[in-house]
Order: sequence, then C-alpha cells, then structure tokens
Amino acid sequence: MINALRGMKDLEGKNAFYYEKIIKTCEEVAKNYGFSFIATPHLELSKLFKRSVGESSDIVGKEMYEFIDKGGNEVCLRPEGTAGIVRSYIEQKFDKTGSVKRWFYHGSMFRYERPQKGRLREFHQFGVESFGNQSVYEDVSLILMLAEIFNRLEIKFKLLLNSLGCVSCLPNYREKLVAFLNTKENLCEDCKRRIKFNPIRVLDCKNEHCGELLSNAPLLNSSLCETCKKDFELLQNALKDNDIDFELDFRLVRGLDYYSKSAFEFISDEIGAKAAIAGGGRYDKLIEHLEGKSGFGIGFAIGIERLIAILEQKEQEALREGIYLCALDELYIPKLLKIATKLRKNRKVFLSYEAKKLAKHLSNADAINAQIFLCMGENEAKNNALFYKNLENKTEKELLIINLEKEL
Repeated sequence: MINALRGMKDLEGKNAFYYEKIIKTCEEVAKNYGFSFIATPHLELSKLFKRSVGESSDIVGKEMYEFIDKGGNEVCLRPEGTAGIVRSYIEQKFDKTGSVKRWFYHGSMFRYERPQKGRLREFHQFGVESFGNQSVYEDVSLILMLAEIFNRLEIKFKLLLNSLGCVSCLPNYREKLVAFLNTKENLCEDCKRRIKFNPIRVLDCKNEHCGELLSNAPLLNSSLCETCKKDFELLQNALKDNDIDFELDFRLVRGLDYYSKSAFEFISDEIGAKAAIAGGGRYDKLIEHLEGKSGFGIGFAIGIERLIAILEQKEQEALREGIYLCALDELYIPKLLKIATKLRKNRKVFLSYEAKKLAKHLSNADAINAQIFLCMGENEAKNNALFYKNLENKTEKELLIINLEKEL
C-alpha cells in the first residue's frame, strides 16, 4: 500500500469541513476590508525566498523543498506566501506607480520540518498583503481584521506587539546587539550563523540556553528613532481606541528577515501554551530588495491547521454528554448494571462490561465524548461509593451511591 508522505495529510471529513469554514470566514472579513483574491504559483525560483525570507532564517537554512528542474533552474515549493505576492506586484509593474493593492490568498505551503500537532510539512495558510500604503492605520486595520476573524470563529487569543525600527534606527541597534553577542560564548550554531547575516534574528532563538544568555540583551525599543516611536505610539493608541487588548513584547522579531517597524503575533492557549496562530508586520524595504521600486508593504498569515485543531477540540468539548460507568474488577459490574438501569430513566449512560485499568477507562470515556466518568474500584465498593470525574472541568471526588442522583 502506498501511503501519504510523512507530514502530509489529506483534507477530508471534519478537517475539510473546518478548512472550508475557516476560509469562508477569512474571505468574508477580508472582502469587507477591501481586499480581493490573488493566487500565485506553488513553485518559484529558490532565489526569490533566499533574497526575501533571508539566509539567516531556518526556512532557507533548513526547511525549503529545493531541486533542479529539467530546465536547470533552482526551484522550490513555496515555504510562505508573501514573497510570491511581492514578486507578482513587481512583475505587473504596480511598484512603478506606487499602486495601492490589497490582496488575500490561501493555499498550501511547504517546509521540511518535524511534523507535530498543528504543524505539517504541507500546511495551509490564509494571508493578506497590502501595498502602497504608508499609514500606520493600515497596520491597525490588519490587526483589527485578524481580531474579527478570530472573534467570528470564537477563538480566544492574545496579541503581542513590537516595533522593529527602520533603516534609520535599526543599524544603531544592530551594532549594540552584535557588541553584546560577541561577549557571549556557547551560543548555538544557528545563532552564530545569524550573527553574520541578521543578528536581530538571534532574539527569535528557541534554545533555552541561548534564552538565558540573551536575558540581558539590549532591546529594540531603546533604539527607536523619533518617527518609529511616534508611529508605534499611534498604533497602540488606535488599538486601545478600538478595544483591542495587547501585550508589548520587545523580543518579538518574527521568523523572517524582511520585517521592519510593526511586528505582531496572535497566540492562543487553546492549542497549547502560547501557540502562535497568526502573525505579520510591515516590510517596507522588501519590494526594493526584490528589485522593485521602493514602496510600502504589510501583511499577515494565519496557520489553518492550528485553527482546525482548536475548532476540533472545541467541538469535542461542546459535544460531551452522558455518563461512562465502569469497574476496575468484574465483580462490581452486576451492581453497576442496577445503577445504570436507574440512571437511564433520565440520562444517557454507557456501561462498560469489561474490567480495565483506570487510565484505559478514562481513555475510552474520552473517545466517546462522555461528560461524566463514574468508576468503582475496591475502595469505592467498600464505601458503597463511586469515583467521579467531570471530563469537562476535570473536577474529581468520591460520591456515595445513595446520593448519586442528587449529586449529578
């Protein structure tokens, strides 16, 4: 049998349903903000991403699906969406006139990394890119758009915010940071490489040892020029005026080399501690870096698989109902059958006829989305009681059988 490649999965059943729901919601909100659809190729020249994403990024350094095509071109499957859309903007000569373009996109991206929950080698993103608008209020609008999408999907989030400075203030900060980094030994190999190409990316290192070494590193906010300070304050005030809560994170640099000025990330605890579900920022110099005429750009991308995982989890919690009744020894099952018969007059009860370990019973109860778990072991049998666990809020206690109906 031929199986799908590791880290690549079919979208079908509930996953397909959630994918469509997420994309439909994102499209509706994006269109309300004046954005229109664009689709770019999955396959691009490798140099597009090496120039834009940056040699210091893990994407270029480790994760791109690259190969030589039959024409002798170095090509790769797109690892992210922004670079291809900037390429299209330049190719259509919109940069020459400074045209304002607001586009949204969705589709597959590819990165060769270790697959895990919410992170695949072929994954999907919804994103937007806005060109030709220098105003910080465009930054605000994109953040408001993301907040609206997550509110419609009923996904709880926290917004992290930072300013990465501009060409006026960033060089001064780089000098301070490099001077600091040169005093540190035992940085990981990735950080040593980043110092040469783009030292600000060191702040994005996930290595715990590097994190400790960088605890006293100089921060960007101390080196911002007056223009960047003013824009960053304006951004914060506009978000407050629109009732968007945020947290300043002066170590937030995002994972790509092309960001400048505004950088933001949306995280959620509904899929794991502080898991990123969307992020973006301004990249005013990227158009020029890709040989276009200097202009303005800003965008964001949402990780669809992570939203699917959150919505699946919410559905499981919402659909929890009924009681899972079980025993650790077969001797207790006749007694539990009498209890089940009584409870079934008013409640949905699944009675297990097999004696199993507690962990196995809990796993089975979880699999059928039971709301209440009731189990009898030796101690409970002696006390004429049942072990009770609420599988929604995780509370546990011992219930006397005589008080069972009242307690439930």
